[in-house]
Amino acid sequence: MSPSARPKNDTFLRALLRQPVDYTPVWLMRQAGRYLPEYNETRRRAGSFLQLCKNPQLACEVTLQPLARFELDAAILFSDILTVPDAMGLGLYFAEGEGPRFERPLREEWAIRDLTVPDPNVHLRYVMDAVAEIRRALGNSVPLIGFTGSPWTLASYMVEGGSGAATDYRTIKTMLYDRPDLLHRILDVTATAVTAYLNAQIESGAQAVMIFDSWGGVLSHAAYREFSLDYMQRIIAGLKREQDGERVPCIVFTKGGGQWLEAIADTGCDAVGLDWTTDLGAARRRIGHRVALQGNFDPMAMFAAPEKVAAEARRVLDSYGSDAADSRKSSGHVFNLGHGISQFTPPENVKILVDTVHSHSRRGSARG
Repeated sequence: MSPSARPKNDTFLRALLRQPVDYTPVWLMRQAGRYLPEYNETRRRAGSFLQLCKNPQLACEVTLQPLARFELDAAILFSDILTVPDAMGLGLYFAEGEGPRFERPLREEWAIRDLTVPDPNVHLRYVMDAVAEIRRALGNSVPLIGFTGSPWTLASYMVEGGSGAATDYRTIKTMLYDRPDLLHRILDVTATAVTAYLNAQIESGAQAVMIFDSWGGVLSHAAYREFSLDYMQRIIAGLKREQDGERVPCIVFTKGGGQWLEAIADTGCDAVGLDWTTDLGAARRRIGHRVALQGNFDPMAMFAAPEKVAAEARRVLDSYGSDAADSRKSSGHVFNLGHGISQFTPPENVKILVDTVHSHSRRGSARG
């Protein structure tokens, strides 16, 4: 089959483009991860998380693992958002129990001025090789999602030296208010790098792309637009929106971004991701006529009893509603968690979630 062929199951792509679907598609952020025993075994063979990310064959293997267990409607590239700053020479490593760290965080003005854009087809070749290998392995069964972190989120790690959440973002927020020129320099270079990175993923086979603005919600109202949203809008404007004759949809997800939904929808993206703190039905009334919506099951609800997981999945679907009794009516909803799946999640509850989303959303006449 030609690599340009549309996936046999294109429900996810159709929902993103607000085209008619038979049911609500579902995939999960971080769906290939530590909650699966087979993932942990592959990671053990790889030697480390970073070695797993940089091995295209093993990255392909773990990308496909959740699809072998669950009837998911999309695969997402197994990688990490910090591959881009790593390619910029900041020295990414993962400390046991501490998460990602950088050997050379951006603290000095000279280092910020010297920051350059890596060539994704050279410095991040392993990611492109993984994308191509995953597309071949999928055999056009379901679409493949490529992704990146937003410039603000990446900068938070690059300046803090690790997760900003562990340090209350003090270093980068001090830079934001004291030396916004330096932060804009980091964001400018990173936005250029991310645009090239996503386009390279699209050229290698990604059929949709997602921008993870994981830390956008920690910004003030004014700072969010200036230091996060404007750069994501610039990235979207520079994306390849068609490849091999098919539209390549773009999803933007700002965790904690519920108050900015209209502004996010105006970036030119095809879909807005929602965390669990935003009412899905209200979000649809606010922006659903312009873009698709993705979300927004609370990841912690996955620890409830199986019947409670199913009930909560039905509640989320019902809160979004449907356009008509006709289940083929376009709805523009992609079911997902409101953030990444926890490593402690019982795999059997994932199956219940996925199966419930499919079965309940097919009953279009039961939802109004």
